[in-house]
Amino acid sequence: MSKKVTEIVEELVTPILEEMELELVDIEYVKEGKNWFLRVFIDSEDGIDIEQCGVVSEKLSEKLDEVDPIPYNYFLEVSSPGAERPLKKRTDFERAVGKNVYIKTYEPIEGEKEFEGELTAFDGTVVTITVKQKMRKKAIEIPYEKIANARLAIVFF
Repeated sequence: MSKKVTEIVEELVTPILEEMELELVDIEYVKEGKNWFLRVFIDSEDGIDIEQCGVVSEKLSEKLDEVDPIPYNYFLEVSSPGAERPLKKRTDFERAVGKNVYIKTYEPIEGEKEFEGELTAFDGTVVTITVKQKMRKKAIEIPYEKIANARLAIVFF
């Protein structure tokens, strides 16, 4: 198979989501124990409800049955990415300015590879995150291409 399952699923689900004015956040195809799971995470500016997830699941399931890109039995799950939504695209970072985030980098920046704090700026190439170090706040600039993964982070007071 020349294309990965996630790429095929992205091609199938994108028109469905565009029609419903929803956004694709992420796709996972993973084996857990002896079961395979195909997880599609969707969102919108107003959030997602269970009915929307059901409609997307139904329509995507029909498309998957037509194309049949997965040789194994699997469970299809369509859901919201949740409160700790992953930040995958540049637009995700733009929308997260002013929010608390967790970022892990491929290589150390100022001696660290993990950061949590407020995303204070994003210019398309550099993410600026303000972290608390002891009793002070410090702005750290992280080049976008050095981010291994990032997500929104919940702050507990």
